[in-house]
Amino acid sequence: QVQLVESGGGLVQPGGSLRLSCACSRIRFSRYAMGWYRQAPGKERELVATISSGASTNYADSVKGRFTISRDNAKNTVYLQMNSLKPEDTAVYYCKLWLGSYVYWGQGTQVTVSS
Repeated sequence: QVQLVESGGGLVQPGGSLRLSCACSRIRFSRYAMGWYRQAPGKERELVATISSGASTNYADSVKGRFTISRDNAKNTVYLQMNSLKPEDTAVYYCKLWLGSYVYWGQGTQVTVSS
C-alpha cells in the first residue's frame, strides 16, 4: 500500500519560511506526478503546487514567487519551500500522489503563520 508522510509544519512569524517534506513509500516514485494542497478552517481544500514526473511545475496564483515545489527521486520525497509566509497561508498542508486512476493523500501537516 502506498504511504505518504508529511513533515516540516509548525508555527512561523509572518515573513518567515518553512520547508515541508512528503516521503513516499512502496512505489517507483519517479514515475508519478505529485502535488501539495492546503485546507484552511471553514474552507475547501485547494491546490498549492504540482510537479510532474519530468519536474514541470505549476503553482496557484496566491503562492507564485513565494513557494517552490521540488522532488528528489533518489529519496522518494517531494518538498515545498515556503518563503515570505503570510497569515493567510495558515492551513493544513497535504501532499497528493497521482498513480494512474488512483489518488493518494498524506495525513497533513499544520502550518500556522502568526505573530
